[in-house]
Order: sequence, then structure tokens, then C-alpha cells
Amino acid sequence: MSAVATAPGYAGRAGTVVPMRIATWNVNSLRARVDRVVEFLERSHVDVLLIQETKCKPEQAPLATLEAAGYEVATHGLNQWNGVAIASRVGLADVRIGFEGQPAFGKPGQDAVVEARALGALCGGVDVWSVYVPNGRGIDDPHYAYKRTFLQALAGTAAGWASRPTVIGGDFNVAPLATDIWNEDDPEAATHVTAEVRHDLDLLAHAGYEELSRTFIPDERTYTFWDYKQLRFPRNEGLRIDFLYASRALASLATACEIDRNERKGTGASDHVPVIADFDLVVSDFS
Repeated sequence: MSAVATAPGYAGRAGTVVPMRIATWNVNSLRARVDRVVEFLERSHVDVLLIQETKCKPEQAPLATLEAAGYEVATHGLNQWNGVAIASRVGLADVRIGFEGQPAFGKPGQDAVVEARALGALCGGVDVWSVYVPNGRGIDDPHYAYKRTFLQALAGTAAGWASRPTVIGGDFNVAPLATDIWNEDDPEAATHVTAEVRHDLDLLAHAGYEELSRTFIPDERTYTFWDYKQLRFPRNEGLRIDFLYASRALASLATACEIDRNERKGTGASDHVPVIADFDLVVSDFS
């Protein structure tokens, strides 16, 4: 089964190969780092960027800067926390805020809210989802149960997307393997390494998805996140928690995946770096 490029700009002779580059990046404040985001997009020639932790409402997002760089943007944010966005230069349609069954969360005594943690759209014939999984905070914290429920609900709903070309990218706040974290005893990452959350994240594989960084970058101790404090980055004391999951038919068309470690360097860097995948899409008879 081949993935199908159906965007008008890709219409052409059946069998034509169309390259597409999709990336995910937790930017840790889009307003603070929009210039770095644009520089990254221009340098890396990314077609679709899935963004997490925008930390702003849609009316506060620096859309004009991204649009001037040639990207359409969809964004979802409720306050100064969380927030997700999608930037695309290959079309942006069928924008969906949240996924069916996405759980809500509220502190004791407060109304539960479906937070700004998932945004979907159709870009260049591919369904893409930008996802920001809850941190969990602590094993005994209600946020940990919320994290597990979120991962389980995501996998359950994503199973229904797996028959079409789909990419789910984001900050999953889970280090699936022991080698995906510098030290499994790090107390600040306790909610990222339990057997429970590792099982919950693995449900995406059972739902019909392949994680591309694992396929192309099997190296141990290759991370996507380093805390700002205690010289974590210079010491390479990080975690691999940012991933790109592709539905299996689409994953078969992936040609490369890389982790851009250099984006953690320099002034004003996010504590996460982009994960980038390349695909060779195939135009069908129905484009």
C-alpha cells in the first residue's frame, strides 16, 4: 500500500514521487523563539513543522512572521501554558482541535478542561498531528493518571487514522528505553520511565504506527531534550522524548530521520531540539 499525495499542488501523473519533510519541535514559547523557528525552517527546508509548547493564545501567536516565511499556520492555545501549532508550506486544511476522546484535567476543586495539547490538519496529502503529552509531575500526582489516560486515549483514537497517511509528532514525555535517558534514577524524570507509561506509549505501535527516529537513529544516548540546569547539555545528560510516529504505509516511504542537536546550542535555545523525517510520497490516480 502506498501513501497518497492528494493536495492540489501535487496533482500529476500517477506514480510521481514527491518528497516531503516533516519535523516536530517543542519550542518552549513560540513568541520567544519565533526567529529561531524561522531560521530553522529556512535552513532545514522543512515542509511541515509540528510545534509544541507555544505558550500563547492564537491571537498572541506571531503568525505574521511565519507567514512571511511562506508558511500557513494553525495554532491552538488557551493560556500561557501548553499550546500546539502546525506550520505548513504544502497546504493546510481540515484543521482539528483536539482528538476524539481526549481527556480533560483539572486541579482539585476546579472544573476539568480539555487542554491545548493536540492539533491535527491535512498538509500535502498527509494527516499530521502535533501532540504535547502531559508531563505527569509525580507518580502520586493526579497529573500522572491524566498522562496515562491521555496516552491510552491517543492510541485508541489514532488506530482509526492508521489506514491513511498519518504522522503523529510531538513531545511525548516518555523515555521508552533505558538508553533514552542519561540516568533512570533521575528524580525529575520519574514519570517518564515507569513500566506503565512505557507500555502506554507502546500502544501506538499496536495501533499501526512506526516511530521513525528509532528506525533511522538506533544509537544509544541520542537525546532530544536537555534540562537548562546543572550543565545537562554539555554533559549530554538528556532524554529522548520527542518522536515522529508514522502510519505503517507512510513509514515505508520514509527515507531518513535526524535529530538536530545543534538547535540546543546558542543563546535563547529551547530545551528540546527538532526531530525531522523525510518521505517520498507517491501521487495516485485519484490526485
